[in-house]
Amino acid sequence: MPLNNHAFHAETASVDDAPPPRTDSSPPEGAGAWYVRLLRELAIHDWMVLGYLIVLTAAVGLSSASPEQDRCLGHVTSMLAFCLAVLALTRGGLLKGGVVAPLLYRLAVYGTVQISYFELRELLPVVNPRSLDAQLSYIDERILHFEPSLFLDRFVTPAVTEWFAFFYFGYFALLAVHVLPMVFFSRRMRLTAEFAFGMIMVYATAHTVYMLVPGYGPVRYLADRYQHPLPPGFWLDAVLNAVQSGGAQKDIFPSLHTAGPMFLALFSFRHRDKVPFKYTWPFVAFFSANIIIATMFLRWHYLIDVLAGMTLSTTGFFLAGVISRREVDYREQNGLQAAWLPFVLRFRVAPKQDGHRGSTARS
Repeated sequence: MPLNNHAFHAETASVDDAPPPRTDSSPPEGAGAWYVRLLRELAIHDWMVLGYLIVLTAAVGLSSASPEQDRCLGHVTSMLAFCLAVLALTRGGLLKGGVVAPLLYRLAVYGTVQISYFELRELLPVVNPRSLDAQLSYIDERILHFEPSLFLDRFVTPAVTEWFAFFYFGYFALLAVHVLPMVFFSRRMRLTAEFAFGMIMVYATAHTVYMLVPGYGPVRYLADRYQHPLPPGFWLDAVLNAVQSGGAQKDIFPSLHTAGPMFLALFSFRHRDKVPFKYTWPFVAFFSANIIIATMFLRWHYLIDVLAGMTLSTTGFFLAGVISRREVDYREQNGLQAAWLPFVLRFRVAPKQDGHRGSTARS
């Protein structure tokens, strides 16, 4: 019995339903012509991810020599090489259709951006050992005239702390329930193109800016000004363990705990006429608002970090709607590959014999 869910489904098709193969999808004769075809097939978000990985590689490569720099350089060059190889195979027409090509493509283009976050823990001190907490705090207190974490200090209780710690930790679940279905299982390619473009832009931009504006946040810089320590609890302990084990430590400007959830809320609201967003957008908006407040209540971010995250998410939201639509239209009009290669599962049905020679029964 088919599920009636048009937003989150794997793209499946029989042999008869599969689109006819393009005659121009195979690499033309001659390496030069193939390179031209490859460059023409690359989507805007492909270039964006390649540019991001090149920036990471160059930033690490130009840093002072050290064992940490060697390790980081090995990691970022591996991600860049993997992305280049997969793009050559998929966009170059050497690996087509089925499941493997679309899966590798998503891992190389979207996956590298997300996975690169875990490299920032060692990469940021290598690229920029400074801390700009003093400057960020100055902007809050002297220009914006408001430091949220100091203001919220008066409301610290075990219950309130656990409330916001729950939502802060829930950021990872909120990402997962959107990214996995939309990027890996959605059959609506226009929706996938818009979602993925916006998320890639938001996260790649934030990771890049972290190298320019590193800082540890109010939790360290303003530690001696808080009157109430955050009381331990199940969710706060979970947050602290996650930050300690996997956090980048100096990733505060812009706040991705603001930019990511806010983009998801805006995206869900824009598509509230579609399933499942018509049902989920109020919950996503509520969850996102609490995550944003939690970033300040738990003393991870300055106000300027949050404002920068809001600006980034809003910019990504509007650009994703315009650029992805034009990208999809351009590729359809010019006979290019889909912006995001669809999964195509092929099934061969053997005819059933009805007991009479030369006749078959329909299955």
